Amino acid sequence: MDIRVIKSETHTSMRLVKSEDLNHHGTLFAGRTAEWFVESGFIAAAALLDPRHVVCLNLHGMYFKKPAKSGDILKLSSKIVYAGKSSITAYVHVEKNGEESHLVDGFVTFIHVDENTRPLPHNISIEPVTQDDNRLFEVAKDLRNK
Repeated sequence: MDIRVIKSETHTSMRLVKSEDLNHHGTLFAGRTAEWFVESGFIAAAALLDPRHVVCLNLHGMYFKKPAKSGDILKLSSKIVYAGKSSITAYVHVEKNGEESHLVDGFVTFIHVDENTRPLPHNISIEPVTQDDNRLFEVAKDLRNK
């Protein structure tokens, strides 16, 4: 099977932080953020692979730089930055209320699987375009060894 060389696109979704998304400190609950984070990465993965054959393997370094509160609007942006033999890794970053700096960022690795959930080669190669793409590619590649 031929290798598909991909110049990955960024996928964006928005979320409104509501009271049911908060923790006991009145800030966005990390578990809810992780749910949205993985979902955002999955959307990027599903743009390249049949979503019925994609499962989450690992959430890497979801690091919060500041809190979010009820009423904040979050923008989640994700793109596939690395492809192994059967894995693909998305970089996800989250901004709030249109601010330049991000609230949280990190990586999510997914595995392309067959109907029995065994790894299946996807024949995708990611081609970094920008310097930032190259940096994210190298970081995601290094995550495989951790």
